[in-house]
Amino acid sequence: MDRVSIIDGDGHVLEDLPALAKFLPFESFRAAFPPLDHLHTQGHRTAPGSFRAVNANGWVEFMDDIGIERAVVYPTVGLSYGQIVNPQWAIAATRAYNNWLHDAFLSKTPRLKGMALVPLQDPTVGAEELRRAVAELGYCGAMLPSNGLADHIASRAYWPVYDEANRLGCAVGIHGGCHNNLGMDHLNLFAPIHALGHPFGLMVCFASVVFNGLFDRFPNVRWGFLEGGVGWLSMCLERFDRSSETFFDYDPEGQLLKLEPGERVSDYVRRQIKSGRLFVGCEGPEATLADAVRLIGSEAFLFSSDFPHEVDNAYCKGEIDELLEHDGLTDADKHAILRGNAQRFYGLSD
Repeated sequence: MDRVSIIDGDGHVLEDLPALAKFLPFESFRAAFPPLDHLHTQGHRTAPGSFRAVNANGWVEFMDDIGIERAVVYPTVGLSYGQIVNPQWAIAATRAYNNWLHDAFLSKTPRLKGMALVPLQDPTVGAEELRRAVAELGYCGAMLPSNGLADHIASRAYWPVYDEANRLGCAVGIHGGCHNNLGMDHLNLFAPIHALGHPFGLMVCFASVVFNGLFDRFPNVRWGFLEGGVGWLSMCLERFDRSSETFFDYDPEGQLLKLEPGERVSDYVRRQIKSGRLFVGCEGPEATLADAVRLIGSEAFLFSSDFPHEVDNAYCKGEIDELLEHDGLTDADKHAILRGNAQRFYGLSD
C-alpha cells in the first residue's frame, strides 16, 4: 500500500500562559484555567521527551518528519475549562485562548487547524464566540470538555451553542482529559485514572447526546468523541441495546431519542456514522480497532497522534506503521482512518 497522506485528527498545544495572558482583559492572573486533576497530578512523572512545548515551527517539523499533511490541534490545560465556575472568567479565558492559538499557531501555517473553546457557562456568549471563531478566525468548530460542566453535555441550557453549530454546519469535538468526580477521586495512582478517565467521560457524554436526541435535533452538526480509544464504543452499543429494550424514559414532549420501527440503539448509531455525523478518535494500533471496524465500519475512526503529549516522533511513526501493516484492516479502512474521516469531520478541503 502506498503511504497515505495523513491528517492528524487530534494533536495538542501546550499553552504559553504568559503569552496567552496578553489576550486577557487584565494582566494580573494566577492561571487562565483550573487544574485538570488537582487530586493526582502532583504525584507522577511523565516519560522523557513527552509533554514538551512545541511552537508552530516545531509542529511543522514534526509533520514533515512523520508524513502528516495537516493537523487539528486541541488545548492541554484548556481541557479543564468546563470547571470554571465564574461565567465572566470562562468568557475571558476561552476568548483569550482562541485569540492566542490563532496568533501563535494557526496564522503561522495553513497546515494547522484549531477547535475553539466556547464558554458553555454562558451559552448565549458561547454561541457568539463559536460564530466568531469559525467565521472570522477559521476554526473547524468547538471543543467541549467531557467532564467538569455544571450539567450533562446535552442539557437544554447548552442548546444555543448547538443551534449555532448547526447553522454553521461545523464540528463539535468532545475531548477527554479532565477526570474529577468520576468515582476515582480516592484512587491513589494516576496511571489507571488517566487510562479510565478518558473513556469514562466520553461514554457519559455519548449517552447524553444519543439518548437526548441531539443527532436529530441538530442534523448539521458533526459530533466527535476524542482521546478515549475505541473499545468504549462497542461496550456502549451492547449496553445501550439491552437497557433500552427494558427501560423507557418519560418523554411527554417527544424530545428524546426516536428509533425507527425495528431499530435498536446500535442500529441508530451506525446510521449516524454512515451519514457522516459521528466520529471517534483512535491512536494507532489499538487492540480492538479491527473488531470495531467489523462491528460498525471504518467511517467513524480518525487517527490521532496526541503529539506532543505522550509521544515522540519515533513512537508516532511506530503507531502509524503498525496501523499500515494491520492485516485486519483493508487499504480502504486505512485510508479512511488516516485521512478521509478527519477530512470529513473537520470539513477540510482537498
